[in-house]
Amino acid sequence: MNTTRRYFGTDGIRGTANTSPMTVEVAQKLGQAAGLHFRRGSHRHRVVVGKDTRLSGYMIECALVAGFLSAGMDVTLAGPMPTPAIAMLTRSLRADLGVMISASHNPFGDNGIKLFGPDGFKLSDREETTIEALMGADLSSRLASPSEIGRASRLNDAAGRYVEHAKASFPRGRRLDGLKIVIDCAHGAAYRVAPTALWELGADVIRIGCAPDGVNINEGCGSTHPESLCEAVVAHGADLGIALDGDADRMLLADETGRLIDGDQIIGLIARSWAAQARLATPSVVATVMSNMGLERFLSSLGLDLVRTAVGDRYVVERMREGGANLGGEQSGHVVLSDFATTGDGLVAALQVLAVLIEDGRPASEVCSVFTPFPQKLKNIRFAGPSPLKLPDVEAARDAIVARLGDGGRLVLRESGTEPLVRVMVEAEDAAIVEAAVDDMCAAIQNARVPA
Repeated sequence: MNTTRRYFGTDGIRGTANTSPMTVEVAQKLGQAAGLHFRRGSHRHRVVVGKDTRLSGYMIECALVAGFLSAGMDVTLAGPMPTPAIAMLTRSLRADLGVMISASHNPFGDNGIKLFGPDGFKLSDREETTIEALMGADLSSRLASPSEIGRASRLNDAAGRYVEHAKASFPRGRRLDGLKIVIDCAHGAAYRVAPTALWELGADVIRIGCAPDGVNINEGCGSTHPESLCEAVVAHGADLGIALDGDADRMLLADETGRLIDGDQIIGLIARSWAAQARLATPSVVATVMSNMGLERFLSSLGLDLVRTAVGDRYVVERMREGGANLGGEQSGHVVLSDFATTGDGLVAALQVLAVLIEDGRPASEVCSVFTPFPQKLKNIRFAGPSPLKLPDVEAARDAIVARLGDGGRLVLRESGTEPLVRVMVEAEDAAIVEAAVDDMCAAIQNARVPA
């Protein structure tokens, strides 16, 4: 089998709409290949397809549907829905496959395709590689006969199903009565379901970023641009602000003073609450190499380990499944609560924080800052040619900086998965040490010489 990954990246297929790989042709081939791959047994096979609010979603959806139908799979269209909703519906409907059409937090001109297996989890690298091989093969002899072509239908109660699922994650008997909440849905997939769930639980809901027009998703709003959320919280005298991204699998918060609360603080807050309630499945929490050392030390004070993975929520989920943990996430706002979801779910994570606020009774500014973060700096260095990370000069500089930081700091070097960039991250207790270490590492990368 050809194991070259031409289409799939770290989170499905993604690119500029109407440009390879996000073309009608590729989407149709993917539908055929994935449909054939997941046709197992003699039952009527079903795929659930959802999307965010991008204009190109119509085009990609139609091409995927054509591919799946020609492979003999019935298609259930959910319409604009959050990524975690599609993962949930795939399991709930006993579908053979789930598909989310979204480029998450990217601008509207991009789009992407994420695949979920019948268990609601994102596909493994191995399954994606198998599907890629099928996309490059001649499948004409394997497509459905005229009488076996699939049927397409719309799931009219998709939004209601997800709203009830999200509400069920909130503690039984609790309400949000008396709380004023600003919700910024980034003009994205959760623009209907997230405000509805909060309102049905009793909150006074202020909606922003809830008027998608196909081209305004993530534009100056949502978790990638939380400034408008912070301003709205203060302007409306709200108790909390919630900013989702375009497909609502991640979120950030703003307390009543308009101060931003990142994913590390949210993970720490939920970890402390769940540990006190004996709800943690293991004495560990999973996060990535980018999570702050302050979180690691805070968790240690609770008797919990921080298990680190590569950057990407799929790697967090994989490690959680391997070790049995039920809490993990990323500093960027992906929070994975496996008691309720198979992927990051911004709304469900926000409801867990709101449950803590109600239980505690104090303002978010006093409850949601659970640790003091270490000074941390990230800088991107562009390079030409092969990766500089294996060059002797760079390795020597790295070793010297790691020794300089000792146990009181960290250096993380990683290449971008989409651009010729090296990301340099340093954190330590002293901000001056952080600045100097970042500058030294970046200079070493820029000035490194290739051995003769």
